[in-house]
Amino acid sequence: MDIYTTTIAISIVVYILVGNYAGRGIKRIDDYYVAGRRAPTLFIVGTLVASVMSSTMFLGEAGFAYEGQGGPYVLLPQWATIGYVFGAIFFGRFLRRSRATTVAAFFGDRFDSPRVQAVAGITIILALGGYLLAVTQGAAILLSQLTNLSYGQSLIVAWLSYTTFTMYSGSRGVILTDTMMFLLFTFASAGAAFYILENLGGVTTVMENLATLEGKEDLMSWHGVIGPGTEWPKPMDYLIWTIAVDVSWALVYCVSPWQSSRHLMAKNEHVVLRSAIIACLCVGLLQVMVYGLGAVINLGKSDIVPPEGATIWASLNMMPDILGALMLAGIMAAVLSSASTFLSLVGFSASNDIGLYKNRSETKTLRFSRLMMLAIGSCALFAAFIFPPNIFWLTTFIATVFASSWGPVGLMSIWSKKITKSAAFWGMLSGLIFNIVPKFFEFIGLVDFPSYLNPVIIGTFVSLVVTILVSRNTKLTSKEIQNLQKLHATPPNEVDHKKTRVTVIAPTILMFYGMIMAFLMVNYYLLPFQRATGNLAENGSINWFTGEAIFAISWAFIYTALGYFAIKVIRGNYSPLRKKP
Repeated sequence: MDIYTTTIAISIVVYILVGNYAGRGIKRIDDYYVAGRRAPTLFIVGTLVASVMSSTMFLGEAGFAYEGQGGPYVLLPQWATIGYVFGAIFFGRFLRRSRATTVAAFFGDRFDSPRVQAVAGITIILALGGYLLAVTQGAAILLSQLTNLSYGQSLIVAWLSYTTFTMYSGSRGVILTDTMMFLLFTFASAGAAFYILENLGGVTTVMENLATLEGKEDLMSWHGVIGPGTEWPKPMDYLIWTIAVDVSWALVYCVSPWQSSRHLMAKNEHVVLRSAIIACLCVGLLQVMVYGLGAVINLGKSDIVPPEGATIWASLNMMPDILGALMLAGIMAAVLSSASTFLSLVGFSASNDIGLYKNRSETKTLRFSRLMMLAIGSCALFAAFIFPPNIFWLTTFIATVFASSWGPVGLMSIWSKKITKSAAFWGMLSGLIFNIVPKFFEFIGLVDFPSYLNPVIIGTFVSLVVTILVSRNTKLTSKEIQNLQKLHATPPNEVDHKKTRVTVIAPTILMFYGMIMAFLMVNYYLLPFQRATGNLAENGSINWFTGEAIFAISWAFIYTALGYFAIKVIRGNYSPLRKKP
């Protein structure tokens, strides 16, 4: 085996050993489903970031940036990542307070309705089952390009790699391996970006060369490559599309099960808040590095087919062997971490949320959960052999399912005193249907929706309207009212001056981070871009009246405001001197 295959193989063996070691300590359902609710900040950050940085990011979206959308994908990560902070403040800490075993179970308990829990569980199985399919195919693409294994053989190896430890160790093993994988792909990505940029003459030179790249002249503009042959005829079409997608991802970071369920494992609500804010910072920075690297690969080779293989090609051809091997191992780690998260959540929902199995014996429930995980994973493997891989569009579509189906109901379950169990059920179901059906018709070519009628917009709007209308025509039960009141009663042990003082450090760092990123964007992206394209002001200074300029400085405004808001909420809710009786 060469150094690339050896590095990946060693890393996979380590994950399997660590995961199975963690599985030995599983004695109770809480250990298996929510890691005993004892996870510290580092582990929650690790699993939040690792579960989202999958083949979608390193292969699908990096390939998308490489193909023509480098500019917007470098400029705009901050729009979606604010969902982490809002999610922790408006949903995640209440989810942790509920002490539910799964997010679907939270909905069932909140509305005192097995029917609501079941529809949430079915959504998880369908959507995350599809996501599991995508990341499994991503791992197989990587293995088949690096080894003598065929695509089919690589599918089996990838599937066995994450199923082996996830099925046995559950959430306890997942958060341990996720954190290891998070550290690996973060440092590997940083090392790869630094080396390639320096090798190509530095950030400024690279940016100027990308801005004038023949055949992809708009690659680094705020809207990327648009027009004939793309999904977006005009810049405004792309802007509407990216707003819809980023709002969808923000809602995904807020309430989707593979993100919000991580908060159920946190040691306390302060860990929920700290880890979400740090994850916001980490995911934004990683996306800039990974998507930026995707665009930069054009300077090495601008006609890679398929574009999803761009990062793999760069690891093999634009880096020293050891750095390339670590980068590929990091990509595999990102894929496996997401796969293990999706497999565990789908297995949990199949065994716990849709009413297939009811037994008070924890030993028997654990056994059934593991068997369901194996069954669901086997279905995903079978589907991976049948459906051709399309990582970017498949995962983008799946993510928006939770935005439309869970977004309105999830936030209203905490902040609305009028939403009823019937409204929650029909809101989730209508959001799911009115996203999937229009998208299906669009996929088979029956309709072509304009950007402002993106299926996620349709689904979210319908879900919100249905939830409000049904709430007005149904009555709350006393149990539902009591459940909401309990969620808004802050546990006394969370109101602590020392904990609060530590927690506000995270949003303070976020504020400084926003200002630093804006400074870097202006000096190392905006200035060389305008210099290369001839868009500087007449006196040679920066022209601030361009899309690139507005989006570059928006980092400072968005994160400064977000950090300040988080500090106010944290102090207002958890400081003994400010907390109202």
